[in-house]
Amino acid sequence: MLDSKIVGGLVVDGTGAAPFRADIGVKDGRIVDIRRSDGLSSGIGTEAAETLDATGRYVLPGFVDIHTHYDGQVTWDSLLEPSSSHGVTTVVSGNCGVGFAPVTPGREPWLIELMEGVEDIPGTALTEGMTWGWESFPGYLDRIAERELAVDFGVQVGHGPVRAYVMGDRGAHNEAATGDDIAAMARLVQEAVEAGALGFSTSRTVAHRAMNGEPVPGTYAAEDELFGLGRAMAHGGRAVFELAPTGSAGEDLVAPARELDWMRRLAQEIDRPVSYALLQVDAAPTLWRELMETSAAAFEAGSPLYPQIAARPFGMLIGFAGHHAFTHRPSFRALARLSPAERGFELAKPAVRKAILSEEDLPVDRTRQFDGMKDMIAFSLDRLYAMGDPPDYEPTRERTVAAIAGRRGVSGLEALYDLMLEQAAGTDHPATSMLMIPFFNYADASHDVIREMLTHPAGVSGLSDAGAHCGMICDASYPTFLLTHWVRDRHRGERLALEHVVKKQTADTAALFGLGDRGVLAPGKRADLNVVDLDRLTLHTPRMAYDLPAGGRRLVQDASGYAVTMVAGTVTRRDGVDTGARPGRLVRGAR
Repeated sequence: MLDSKIVGGLVVDGTGAAPFRADIGVKDGRIVDIRRSDGLSSGIGTEAAETLDATGRYVLPGFVDIHTHYDGQVTWDSLLEPSSSHGVTTVVSGNCGVGFAPVTPGREPWLIELMEGVEDIPGTALTEGMTWGWESFPGYLDRIAERELAVDFGVQVGHGPVRAYVMGDRGAHNEAATGDDIAAMARLVQEAVEAGALGFSTSRTVAHRAMNGEPVPGTYAAEDELFGLGRAMAHGGRAVFELAPTGSAGEDLVAPARELDWMRRLAQEIDRPVSYALLQVDAAPTLWRELMETSAAAFEAGSPLYPQIAARPFGMLIGFAGHHAFTHRPSFRALARLSPAERGFELAKPAVRKAILSEEDLPVDRTRQFDGMKDMIAFSLDRLYAMGDPPDYEPTRERTVAAIAGRRGVSGLEALYDLMLEQAAGTDHPATSMLMIPFFNYADASHDVIREMLTHPAGVSGLSDAGAHCGMICDASYPTFLLTHWVRDRHRGERLALEHVVKKQTADTAALFGLGDRGVLAPGKRADLNVVDLDRLTLHTPRMAYDLPAGGRRLVQDASGYAVTMVAGTVTRRDGVDTGARPGRLVRGAR
């Protein structure tokens, strides 16, 4: 008898093949049979303990999100939302050179401040929520291996923790590494991969800084250090060298070509994938295409380079619940201790609005990460878009705050205040609306460039940053967005085929990290899958939740239309509701 079978659904198997009607049999956590039921055969007749009717729905592989930051959250949260609510069944964490192992005893708070600064995860939540108890990276893996999760969890070892562990303050302050330093770091990296790390990650963009403003350790690492650690990673086993390269945030438009040169040489030497963030920057809107083509040519020549690309504009969400232009106004500060609902009602009062708009800002602490965000927002009203409800991630320039202010005959800040004050659907108080400022991937105010990236053979879907940038984004919803916007709803340009979108976030992402036991629906593969009602699949408006430890805030974006999510043959969600099952485990190494 089968444990379960999924019958009557249209299967999109992750290979890029067109959908076909079939029944799927599952036993002991794996797919054991797939039989077409569209007239070519009668489907699976074997009895099963549970039969799931997928008639009128699509059956897809579980999504594999390769760019997340659940390194701390995994120690207290077995559900790993928001990812698990968007059909994700495997996450890869430890990106961008940050993480929590190895750690010198007593230096845990420094790693928390580094993570908080680089990834905007509330330090209070990490401090209260995290359960420590390790020093080495293998020790960290052993602790995570004890956890029962809603999704599978894989992790890379980060350059920042390794550098600080070996070099202490010299490493934290980005001093040059000696030969002995590099040798010691290399031993730790090899040890981590041998223990099960899926890769090694580093960051070289100056946009990544700790809470004290210091660049993440490794930002200025010389080639001898990068190659030494890359070789160590390769000696440890099948793993990925992942990075946020210099110039990825647009700070140096000449740097990306230089970065690609050493990445190409490293990938060729160690014969391991090198994956890097690739985005369109406004100052050089066609540079991404040159880098993508260079990467594709390098791949053909034997250097496995994999640009990681985003599914939509890459930036941040603005609202009274998160970052905005009025955070340093005295009258707004006076409302800080109120609940979100109470604050919304106060902000809606004409006298409060008038006071906030008329005030000067309080001083900004330039040594603290994110403290000057309000200035950037105030001077970006011509590229700050009202999203609406349901959210539109491809708005026209007529939807910018500046354009709306012009039509209303008010100042830009007045329009911004009023737009943020609007009440979102499903809420009972104002000040819940979110606006979008796209830093990257939106130079032409359309998704045409993103579509070109998503169809380019060199690109791998990534960069969701799930679990991070809690007050700025909720791009953990990328999988749902790919299905709703790119497959079904886009109206300002060409869409994408369902089978292409599915392959991009299942087979392709799994293959990059050597996770060959998943990402495709086929006999012998893990039974990680989703049953999706594509007609009613909905990506709801982002909202601010205060459900992290210590009341920490995070943006979440709900989805409806996932009928079933299954991990290792166990149903973890039904109609979007957590079943309480926790079949997910730590993933150690390529498989």
